[in-house]
Amino acid sequence: MIKKLDKLILKAFVGPFIVTFFITLFVLIMQILWKYIDDLVGKGLDIITFTKFIIYASTTLITLALPIAILLSSIMTFGKLGESFELVAIKSSGISLLRFMRPLFFVALILCFITFLFANYVIPVANLKFATIYNDILRKSPAFNLKDGVFYNGFKGYSIKVAKKEKDKTSLKGILIYEQSNGPQDNTVISEKGAMNMSPDKKFLEFKLQNGYRYEEKGNYNGANNEFVRLSFKEYNKLFDLSQLDIQFTPDSLYRNNFKMQTLRQLDNVLDSINKKKESFGKRTDTELSPFFKFSNDKMATQQNSALSDKDKVKTLSDKDKVKTSTDNITIKTFDDIIPDTLEKDVNQTALYAVSSSRNLLQITGAEYLTNVRNVRTILIEWHRKFSLSVACLVLLFIGAPLGSIIRKGGLGMPILVGLTFFTIFHLLSTFGEKLVKQQNLTPMMGMWLPIIVLFPVGVFLTWKATRDSQIFNKEAYFMFLKRVSGIFIRKDSSVHKNSFGVRK
Repeated sequence: MIKKLDKLILKAFVGPFIVTFFITLFVLIMQILWKYIDDLVGKGLDIITFTKFIIYASTTLITLALPIAILLSSIMTFGKLGESFELVAIKSSGISLLRFMRPLFFVALILCFITFLFANYVIPVANLKFATIYNDILRKSPAFNLKDGVFYNGFKGYSIKVAKKEKDKTSLKGILIYEQSNGPQDNTVISEKGAMNMSPDKKFLEFKLQNGYRYEEKGNYNGANNEFVRLSFKEYNKLFDLSQLDIQFTPDSLYRNNFKMQTLRQLDNVLDSINKKKESFGKRTDTELSPFFKFSNDKMATQQNSALSDKDKVKTLSDKDKVKTSTDNITIKTFDDIIPDTLEKDVNQTALYAVSSSRNLLQITGAEYLTNVRNVRTILIEWHRKFSLSVACLVLLFIGAPLGSIIRKGGLGMPILVGLTFFTIFHLLSTFGEKLVKQQNLTPMMGMWLPIIVLFPVGVFLTWKATRDSQIFNKEAYFMFLKRVSGIFIRKDSSVHKNSFGVRK
């Protein structure tokens, strides 16, 4: 049953939470636009494509905006209640701060669950759609916009420049067109004037050129026996396919294997398959290297030694490390001594081939193994991120609510300043933790949970101080503390300047 006290705190929390959530989301979206502004400007995007880009980008930022909104709104809520002395009245009636925070605790749990659902089911799809539409925008040619004296390269294989474009937007003067060719030089079309019009079906752009020349060089790149052709014309029509300027839609399947676009179940399946590959690396390497190291087979060596007669066995001399056969007195110092001269070249080539092949095989296997290790770390980063961002909603509540009751300031001044400070710490710890995991300096679990590990004790400490009416942010408390400390030093200084009769010198 919800009591009036719970309704009071919920009513005071909902308004600031909604406002701070959308403000935070707006700021994060502006950051995304600033990051990709160079890829968006000049492409002539339609309103539908641009709206999709904004929606997909904002959806990927919801899991980050929710913890920030909880932190800021909890500081504002409790700060406003403390500023209006409602919090003091509630505490004086015997209700503890933790009891007053209980409805927000359940709200934070619900938001944790919503954040996890977004991170696991919605964010992967949003990342997939965002990557697809961003790739489409990135590959789209700039919108057709001829400017005086500037080359336009939107059409593949062509570069167009006009000296002057009249006010009617169709009449042109001083037209220069470079056309890419397979010859030693690009074909060139120069025209005194012309007109630019759209075809009736809106699929082609037609240049009607007048009084000009077309230059073409036929031959090879070394310049020998090349043929130079110059064609003059009074009228010349050149068509450009406008479909090159349209946005080309990429299929979603192109990015489905990206770990940021997968759910927990999909990540677990990929992780299991990679672990199975890692277990088979040793057996596969032994199998692939065994043809190059036949002498390493102990069973084969034992069978060959047992088949040898006593006269063919080799004895080792411990004093000179020389081997002699039992049939003669020939001393074998090196491996080359037992190889016939006619086979020495072939044996050396075979040995070099075996060493080179085995080295290349080990390099390929080692690179594949390191790739799998990096993939495992990336998978675990995304796996733990889904949970850490969810738990961050609860941890930041236990930082924001005590801070608000201690600061006792409402509005957007001090609460925003303190909240942004803690959010900066949270974001930096998240970034550093992920980077240290990728550099293999921390385990994925430790790196992705680093902000929670650091900020959870801070939240416990602030909650403990708030329940005891701490004066952490009270300037008068620090002033009184410094005054007492300075008073101690003044008394010590005065006692030093007194003589043995108690009279000051």
